[in-house]
Formats: sequence, C-alpha cells, structure tokens
Amino acid sequence: MKFFHNNLLFAVCNQRQQIRTLMLHEHSGMALLTGNGIRVPPCAVARTADQAFEEANKIGGKDYVVKAQVLAGGRGKGKFDSGLQGGVQIVFSPNEVREKASQMIGYHLVTKQTTAEGRLCQAVLVSKRLFTRKEYYFSITLDRSTAGPILIGSSKGGVNIEEVAATDPNAIITIPININTGVTPQIAEDMATRMGFHDECRAQAADTIQRLYDLFIKSDGNLVEINPMVEDAEGNVVCMDCKFVVDPNAEFRQKELFKLKDSSQEDELEVRAQKANLNYIRLDGNIGCMVNGAGLAMATMDIIKLHGGEPANFLDVGGGATVEQVYEAFKIITADEKKVNAILVNIFGGIMRCDVIAQGIIKAASELDLKIPIVCRLQGTRVEDAKVLIANSKMRILACDSLQEAAKMAVKLSSIVTLAKEAAVDVKFELSI
Repeated sequence: MKFFHNNLLFAVCNQRQQIRTLMLHEHSGMALLTGNGIRVPPCAVARTADQAFEEANKIGGKDYVVKAQVLAGGRGKGKFDSGLQGGVQIVFSPNEVREKASQMIGYHLVTKQTTAEGRLCQAVLVSKRLFTRKEYYFSITLDRSTAGPILIGSSKGGVNIEEVAATDPNAIITIPININTGVTPQIAEDMATRMGFHDECRAQAADTIQRLYDLFIKSDGNLVEINPMVEDAEGNVVCMDCKFVVDPNAEFRQKELFKLKDSSQEDELEVRAQKANLNYIRLDGNIGCMVNGAGLAMATMDIIKLHGGEPANFLDVGGGATVEQVYEAFKIITADEKKVNAILVNIFGGIMRCDVIAQGIIKAASELDLKIPIVCRLQGTRVEDAKVLIANSKMRILACDSLQEAAKMAVKLSSIVTLAKEAAVDVKFELSI
C-alpha cells in the first residue's frame, strides 16, 4: 500500500538526517497519554529490580507484564546478554517481577532492529496485565503524498503491522486528515467503526482517537503508534502500548518533551558523527564506507554485499564536506579497529570537490597511522587534482576508476585482513599507485 511505502521512506529518512527525531521511551509515552485523558493500564517505571517489586505491590493483583525500556522494536522476540529470552515478560507475582527485572536492567537487549551489541536496558515498565476481548492497531503519522497527517487503523492489532499489510492489505484502513480541520467527531467515529469496535465501545474508541490526534498535533508528533489498542473484559478501550516520535525541528517549543531524551540509547559514534554534521549509522560488517549522498551510499553498500562483503557502516559526508570532516569521518569509521578491515571511499564530485576529499583521506591515513587498506573511487569535480595528491602521498591508498572494481577490491582486501587477524599474522600492504 502507498502508506507503507511512505512510512518506509519516513523511517529511512529519519535514520539518515543529521538531526534525528526524538523517540520517547514507552513509559514517557504512557505518561503523556494519561495526562491527556487517555486510558492506559495501571503501570509504573522502575530502575532497579527492588523498585520493580515495590511498584508491582502498589499496582496489586496477580498478573503483570514486565517490559524492557529500550528504544528498539521487536523487544518481545529479542534476547538479553543475561540469557533471558524476550524483552516483554508475563509474570504472576511481585517476586517474579523482581526476578525478570533483575535479568533485564543493566543488560543489553538484542532485537532485529539493533546491532549485534544490542541496547542497554536501564529501566523496565511494570504493568498490570489486562485480559482483552479484542486487539486493534492504531497510529497517526505524516503522509507526504497528502501533505498532512494520516490515521491508520486495523482490526488486527498486537502483531507486526507490516506483515498484516503484506498478507492482508484490505485489513489496513487509512484516513488522510486536513490539517486545518483536524479529526472531527465524525471522522473519529468513522475510523472506530471501520476498525471494527463493538457498538458499546465505539464512542470510547472515537474519543480516544480524537485525544490521540490532539496530542499528536500539540506535541509536534511525527508518529504516535498504539499497538495494541484494546477492548478489555470490562468493555473499556485501553492503549496497551505507546510509541511516540517527535519532530526534531520542534525542540524550541517542546522543551519539556526534549528533556525526556535518553542519549544512552543512541550509538556513541552516531552522536559523535551528528556533532560533526555527518550522517553515520553503525552496521555489523567489516568494510567501512565513506560516500557523498544518501542514495550513492546505499548503492555502495548494496554493491559491497553483491560481491560477498558486509558494510560496517552507512556514512554520508554530504555535498560540502571539509578536510576536517573527512578526517573525522575516518576517525569514526576506524574507532573499532578490530572490526573494520578495509575502507571503501566512493565519491561523485558535483558540489563536493574530489581534491578536498583526497586531502582529508591523506590526512587521516598519515595522522591516524591506519594499518588497513583504503580503496578510493573518485569521479567528478577536480578528480585529476585528487589523483595527483593521492599518488604523491605514497600512502596505502588504492585508487580505482570503476565502482565495480573498487567494491571487488575492498571485499578481497577485507578478506585478506580477516584471515590474517584470525591467524595472528601481521599484514602490510604496499600498493603501487
């Protein structure tokens, strides 16, 4: 469906942009919902196992859900380095709450959306387990095709909505919203009806939808996602979960929300790159990449994989990088020397001058005492000047005119370095330029 294509682009763009969106922890999102009159289960955040035990006792009852508070999807199927399987646990006593919390807090959770290192869990959300008779999916995001907010709903909640869209696209309901008129009572009731809420719950559901939209607008939201929104056994409409993403450009008027930012959930190198105005995302491979332009960067990663390699990162230096930015890019790429075994530089110089890139590469290769091979493919503005600079530098930089050739060489060289490391053999590269 068109929406899900747009949503994918939304997700990718927010990963690549220099100013990242603010994603709130679930417990912060639940507090926002409560403050706006939206029903959520009795719950509390805990930062120690003993505090989790105390909060469970305050909540009362015998059925609880303990949720790891990490900013990554797929928690339920994730795994902690403590050995615990799953970042969402159903338990039946405060003692069990404490036990599960002790296996979450202070440990890293690896999910399909994290790197192999996972995300550090520093808190858990202890929630009363509600027995539900029906689960729904609901979210509000921004749709570029209609230039405004869009409501998305489904009668199939509590599961991966992308899978639902792929297998049963008719189960997804979308309603574009006119930003000037917003979600009227009629629109909210129409959405609740089409989602399949029972008659006795429909008015509650419509009210919840309106309140969620009002919160989305006043908080400068990019995304509010409730999965699931449920009808409980008593006929109440309850938001069981909350994913809340805020527009980074709204920080000047959302100061209180931005105080909730958890920098510990961000990759240290990604934060460092952001400060240098570099678009960097750490990956799990061993071939470092430095490219100008997001599209070319993704194509470069694709061609590395095509030839049997694995990219260690996404790094877009942009169209106006300086020598110092290129130098900083190399420092970031090589921060984990045990992991990165080769570097592929792929630059198509339009606004970006190839000689500036070359100066930055040479500065990095000499001052950082890099011992891994650098494969460099430069084309465009001042490329001949760049080639002369590289040739005269006498550094271990292999220049290639073809991207295919450069990718193949980077993969081969990384394989050699990998084998050498495994055999504890020191390899020195003497490349003829």
